[in-house]
Amino acid sequence: MALVSGGTPATAAPAAAAATIQNDVFWKDTSGNPIYSQGGGVLKVGTTYYWYGAKYNGAVSYYNNPGGGKNGDVSLSAITIYSSTDLANWKFEGNALTGSDLGGGWVGRIGVARNPNTGKYVLVSQLGGGLVFATSSTPNGKFTKAGTQSSIAGVSTGMSGDQSVFTDDDGKAYLVYSNKSGRSHLYVSSLRSSDFLQVDPAKNVYNSSAGGREGNIMFKYNGTYYFCSSDLHGWNASHTYCISAKNIMGPYSSEFVLQGTDADFSHVTQTGLAFTVTGSQGSFVMFGGDRWSDFAGNGIGYNQWLPVTFNGSTPVFHSLNQWTVDAAAGTWAVGRGNNYVLNPSAEADRVAQNDLAGWTTTGGAVNSNKQGGHTGRWAFAQSSSSAYTASRFQNISLPNGTYTLSAWVKSSGGQKKATIFAKNFGGGELSASINQALGSWTKVTVSGITVTNGSIQVGVSSDANAGNWVNVDDFSLVQNG
Repeated sequence: MALVSGGTPATAAPAAAAATIQNDVFWKDTSGNPIYSQGGGVLKVGTTYYWYGAKYNGAVSYYNNPGGGKNGDVSLSAITIYSSTDLANWKFEGNALTGSDLGGGWVGRIGVARNPNTGKYVLVSQLGGGLVFATSSTPNGKFTKAGTQSSIAGVSTGMSGDQSVFTDDDGKAYLVYSNKSGRSHLYVSSLRSSDFLQVDPAKNVYNSSAGGREGNIMFKYNGTYYFCSSDLHGWNASHTYCISAKNIMGPYSSEFVLQGTDADFSHVTQTGLAFTVTGSQGSFVMFGGDRWSDFAGNGIGYNQWLPVTFNGSTPVFHSLNQWTVDAAAGTWAVGRGNNYVLNPSAEADRVAQNDLAGWTTTGGAVNSNKQGGHTGRWAFAQSSSSAYTASRFQNISLPNGTYTLSAWVKSSGGQKKATIFAKNFGGGELSASINQALGSWTKVTVSGITVTNGSIQVGVSSDANAGNWVNVDDFSLVQNG
């Protein structure tokens, strides 16, 4: 079963070889079972990618009842292993370690690297207040606990905060992390070269002056290292912040926001993992954004995988709902069923506010977000105790073609005019009226939108009387011709 979403490649992948990545859904493995893998990493061995991550009991609860609301059950069932050759169809290989193997305590931020001296595959994870190491002779085998570490020399608080394992082109492996408390210091440490069973003293490569950083990941392109992290929001959606260097130990550049992550806060995710996909025709970086079960309430799906490309040395994030990937060729393309609306469910912003990521408004505070969406925690809202006119809209660049716009709506009714609309696409405005009473979530559709100028504006507008309101959720704009 295909699992991943798409973008705009420099070289289009042959259609027959491309597999589809679908974001914003629960992913399933090749046996049809839910994929449980969070806070982990990916290691390529030959032509096979191995994906390691945590299966939390709270993730299982959320899958079984996604409408049940947030939960905080981060107890570990197991560290899982999945394998794939196309990055979209994943086979469950088994559990690397179970919760009982590790003896309890927080487990997460898992990575695996192969040590060239021992030939062993070494798993590194946070465990409680320290680190745990485990080894296996194969990438998909049962791992055996091989040691722990309670502190890292040179770290301001003695131990890592969020971390990931990065393997360089020469086979050397590193831990990329922030300090445990406060997380304003960013570090790189090599893993002990003899066996990878110890983290060497830290090199402090950057200190944040604008709050802590977590979800730390690293990727490399054309000889440059990119160290990226999220805001300190506790598993919540965030811009992605990066620093770069020609030497893995620095000096690093000033911090910058990863281009493409601001309009919907990295596809409503926190940084989780990254690895480079290199094939016969090109390469790109796979960004794995984590939605953390429903511990943060960021919307459906645990993992959102997106392509990162480069404009010179500048990395560019492509926020996509659906895309195709050809792993052998190292190419990708926007999926035919991609939803072109960013932050379509009002989930990116995390908290109650009026101005929402990716959207523009008229009418001021009449526009807001409201808890209790069609899906997820939030929905768009327009309401006031006085008569008002208001709109919330998004301008989108997209290929010419025929599109269908839809959204889910509740409405008080009684407005002079209220619509879900599409305009500025090369033809006259098209809309669906929502000024009737809609007491339950109702899907409205605007079809036959023929885009001829490569752009469109979509949104919701109201010319309303005092006390009138509309709630809107799950915008979708999909090409169908």
